[in-house]
Amino acid sequence: MKKIGFIGLGNMGLPMSKNLLLANFTVYGMDLNKDAEMSFYQAGGTIGIPVEKMVELSDVMVTTLPSSNAVEEVFLGKKGLVNLAKPGTLLIDTSTVAPELNICIEEAAKSKGVDFLAAPVSGGVIGAVNRTLTFMVGGSKSAFDKAMTVFQAMGKNIFHVNEKVDSGTNTKLINNLLIGFYTAGVSEALHLAQKSNLDLEQLFKMLSVSYGQSRIYERNYKSFIAENNYEPGFALKLLLKDLGFALDLAKKNNVELPVSKILFDLYAEAEKNGYGEKDMSVLYKKISEQTTAHM
Repeated sequence: MKKIGFIGLGNMGLPMSKNLLLANFTVYGMDLNKDAEMSFYQAGGTIGIPVEKMVELSDVMVTTLPSSNAVEEVFLGKKGLVNLAKPGTLLIDTSTVAPELNICIEEAAKSKGVDFLAAPVSGGVIGAVNRTLTFMVGGSKSAFDKAMTVFQAMGKNIFHVNEKVDSGTNTKLINNLLIGFYTAGVSEALHLAQKSNLDLEQLFKMLSVSYGQSRIYERNYKSFIAENNYEPGFALKLLLKDLGFALDLAKKNNVELPVSKILFDLYAEAEKNGYGEKDMSVLYKKISEQTTAHM
């Protein structure tokens, strides 16, 4: 299992694919962004191969894509991976999509004698660069075992949730629901602190050794808020997408999540106000500006 096709060389996919190269896999890369492809090529990857040829050459196909629509087209389209893959090929999608799409892809893949794993990740761009990602994998245990060396080349914490192909995605949605809460909490708390004339750096030092500490607080404050730099590690619009999927999952399971609905509306308003392309931590800036505007 030394030849890998990788589709999606964006903020996450590019460092993930580079780590596969560092692990001595032969990797064929593809992305709509030609600058991303060139960066991959300069790292030792192979580009310029049509998807049909890429699938033919590869033992494993990995995708990291921004939306359910993109994943559906890449896997289930007329020239999609499921139709092109030969029996024995392993397909792995690391995107976060609607759980129902995981099931559709697995069913289509099984009919072709092809294994499919839904393996969303957590850890952000930093985790992708440093090879510390967490993989939450749903699907066949035998396929998971076969893919372990691939996962280990890209991440540190590799979990097989269970054999239900959407189980990893459901886990990721719960993870991102919590991220949504933490980000909103950090944003409101730091805005209150700033208005109370507290030094935010000193506050961080104190809360870092108190129960108010969290990894999201550290991430959002140190890397974005303190730097007043909101270029995306994880765009607010992507978190909003995942919160929507989490609410859909709750509805499917007849679970009421009243606070989560309010949270979704908060992020939806932020996207509507033009913050969607920025990092999710920009919610702090949005709340600060909104409060100032209402004074």
